[in-house]
Amino acid sequence: MIEKRIKSEETLKKWRAFKSHKTGYFSVWLILIMCFFSFTAEFWANSKPVYLSYQGKSFFPVVKDYAVSEFGITDTMQVDYRTLKLSEGDIIIWPIIKWDPFESNKKVDDYPAPPSGQNLMGTDDRGRDVLTRLLYGLRYSIGYAIGVWIITFIIGTILGSIQGYYGGAWDLVGQRMTEILSTVPTLFLLIILIAVFEPSLTLLIVISSFFGWISISIYMRGEFLKNRKREYVEAARAIGLGHMKIIFRHILPNSLGPIITFSPFVIAGGISGLAALDYLGFGLAPPTPSWGELLAQAQKNFTIGWWLALYPFIALFTVLVAFNFVGEAVRDAMDPHKRGEH
Repeated sequence: MIEKRIKSEETLKKWRAFKSHKTGYFSVWLILIMCFFSFTAEFWANSKPVYLSYQGKSFFPVVKDYAVSEFGITDTMQVDYRTLKLSEGDIIIWPIIKWDPFESNKKVDDYPAPPSGQNLMGTDDRGRDVLTRLLYGLRYSIGYAIGVWIITFIIGTILGSIQGYYGGAWDLVGQRMTEILSTVPTLFLLIILIAVFEPSLTLLIVISSFFGWISISIYMRGEFLKNRKREYVEAARAIGLGHMKIIFRHILPNSLGPIITFSPFVIAGGISGLAALDYLGFGLAPPTPSWGELLAQAQKNFTIGWWLALYPFIALFTVLVAFNFVGEAVRDAMDPHKRGEH
């Protein structure tokens, strides 16, 4: 009970220290709000209405596809809700942005088109709404970064923990393997593998995670080497606890500092990494919404499409800065000297 109370008080101190870091705390909320709007983007940016009351029946086109027969349409296989004829008692509620990420604005003569009342941030070189693609693109960036972060940290923690705890031959062989893999030019190998296989979000996460665990394993190895000789570990061995209980109950909880501290920076690196791959043409397969792909379009249309560079840059800059502020706040909260403890 005393040990749990001490740990809870320590956690509370860290949380208070994190909250006192105003920019980091604000950045967390900014990231959460941006992620909320991105992962629920269908309700904010779509060519389908959120709600439709048609001839006494209720429809929710955003979450369900309806057959054309429901609306008495016989000359097409897909419902165009913009041209659907409504009677006096019918009700239609549209999203704030009436474009989906794959739809071109047919009313515009030349692509890319500058910002206008129809497309607040302009269109890309295929007439698709830039704001909509930015909104949808964030979910892929976050999904990629979180996926790589989870896989690399799990692999790095397991391998680094084994090396640091058991030492000896485990550590010798593990370190030689790590040193060999760390010399591999990861970016070039990543581009080659993506060029060979058809890129998808899952494949990009798996390939990117293949070498991303190395730095984490090195830190975890160091933490386990340091903590395995501590008094509480020796006491746990003395009372007969097994290796797994010592690792998971005593050493690992006290070795998570690097993982927690590095996490926001690693996620930010994942977001910029996917943007770089998309910019080079080795990222997500078209027509998937992508910030890097918009920047690549800006490079091709740099004389006429300034909005293709400005708005994706602002979005990418905002997210990366927010994650870095969160990382700084976490780092200060985890450091007892920064919290005023000595």
